[in-house]
Amino acid sequence: MGPHGRTDGVADAGSALRFMKKRKHTILRIGTYLMKYRVLVLLAFAMTVASNVFSLMGPMLSGYAVDAIEPGKGSVDFGRVFYYAGWMVVFYVASSALSYILNVLMITISRKVVYQMRKDVFDRMLALPVGYYDSHQTGDIISRISYDIDTVNESLSSDLIQMVTTVITIAGALGMMVAISPRLVLIFTVTVPLSALITRYITGKTRPLFRARSASFGRLNGFAEEMVTGQKTTKAYCGEEKALHDFAEKNRDSVEAYYRAEYYGSMVGPMVNFINNLSLSLISVFGAFLYLYGMMRIGQISSFVLYSRKFSGPINEAANIVSDLQSAIAAAERVFTLMDELPEPADAPGAAELGDDVRGEVELSHVDFGYEPGQPILKDLSLTAEPGQLIAVVGPTGAGKTTLINLLMRFYDAESGEIRVDGKEIRNITRKSLRKAYAMVLQDTWLFHGTVYENLAYGREGAGREEVEKAARAAYIHSFIAHLPDGYDTVLREDGANISKGQKQLLTIARAMLQDCRMLILDEATSNVDTRTEVRIQEAMRKLMEGKTCFVIAHRLSTIRNADRILVISHGEVVEQGTHRSLMDARGFYYQMYQAQFR
Repeated sequence: MGPHGRTDGVADAGSALRFMKKRKHTILRIGTYLMKYRVLVLLAFAMTVASNVFSLMGPMLSGYAVDAIEPGKGSVDFGRVFYYAGWMVVFYVASSALSYILNVLMITISRKVVYQMRKDVFDRMLALPVGYYDSHQTGDIISRISYDIDTVNESLSSDLIQMVTTVITIAGALGMMVAISPRLVLIFTVTVPLSALITRYITGKTRPLFRARSASFGRLNGFAEEMVTGQKTTKAYCGEEKALHDFAEKNRDSVEAYYRAEYYGSMVGPMVNFINNLSLSLISVFGAFLYLYGMMRIGQISSFVLYSRKFSGPINEAANIVSDLQSAIAAAERVFTLMDELPEPADAPGAAELGDDVRGEVELSHVDFGYEPGQPILKDLSLTAEPGQLIAVVGPTGAGKTTLINLLMRFYDAESGEIRVDGKEIRNITRKSLRKAYAMVLQDTWLFHGTVYENLAYGREGAGREEVEKAARAAYIHSFIAHLPDGYDTVLREDGANISKGQKQLLTIARAMLQDCRMLILDEATSNVDTRTEVRIQEAMRKLMEGKTCFVIAHRLSTIRNADRILVISHGEVVEQGTHRSLMDARGFYYQMYQAQFR
């Protein structure tokens, strides 16, 4: 078939069907959140019905008041006029009061729904594997938990109740108009279907535009997050112009996506409003003929016109909020897509717990792994770390050193082969107990907004001040902390922005020292400290981690001379292993690396 043949038509129809199913599923999932507060929702529905019923009484009473005036006789029954006017005031006041309470109630419901939705998203984020964050922009994830959920919140608090109000008002007004004059109602058999066709056509065009708008905001936030966190690199490489150019492109795409969605979405309201005004004009003309032939009273025409406004007004309002609903559904789809991401696989049935009696024997046997199919990083890797040994892992960039750490911590699972701790295959050990058996210090330090004490005690609940200070002394950071304005109670800003990078590194090392773990992982952990401090830290670690298994990834080979065993990894394979002296004597790959580093 050609590019525009029947096959394309079938594909388009299939795509449209899948989209409809997805949209229906999204709406139902939003409904499940609302149903958690069904009592409040039912109360809101009852108040909506009551408020609109009271409001619908006004035009009927207005007609009765008009009929109290007798044309041509100059007589007015003011008693009847004030009687009906008084009841109109009562009903309108009651309707307004209920509307106010209803708005407060809907804000309360939407607040509860959004709180639960954000909690569910964050819970799922914590359950996602590390691989998800390796392949998705941080800014885009943040956009889903903030902007997209806020969009859903705005729709729930206003648009949802507006749609319910629209349905009730349209049904009530139509019923009253049929009771007053079925003939005039026939006008709406032309104008209403015309409005529906226009609305359906335009909303069909705008749905993908709103999805594109949400996606573009996510990309823009992702880029902005990268630029904020990497601003020093941008300035160091004089990359401001490129950053401005790239941001301008993404900003332009985002603005254009917003404009297209809002432009086509805003066309619905004016077009439907024109049709409603047309129907009002026809009602006025035909109503005048019916009055001349004595088939309607002035009061009935007045009531019918008011009901026609109540009938057509909500249709116009509904058309105006369709774009908001489309935006909310598109945002909800992005949120639910994140929530539907597969979490880390559950622990194997009957998985064992690593208790406090961990010895720290780690064995890898013929391990293969790659992040992408057909692109192996580690190939047939085997090694054994005896309890209490210091194992250094070295090799060129991209050799697979950090990948080895990811497998030891079960951030990823090996494709083949086995990894054992104390003779137990780690896939038969609960992830939580396995990870708690390791203390870990990475090259990329992580500190949160809180006191120095809270940051150091993060991995050890209930750690006393003396224990924290002991670990800080061992990491040669106690003196620095003592000179801070509030000592260990000094509040660090996000990611420790108010201290140097080397000091942050020492704090994370002290935090790892404080953990009572049998195994330690250091991934370039001393890359931000000077050589003298680094040697002292290594000595302190050997003393404090005595009897514990340590894995150290290092580029500065001078820091691992005293390792019990050095593994040299190249292209995912262990090409050499032994002590520093034996490897230097062998004059192989390690010898070449060492000489190149100190030449």
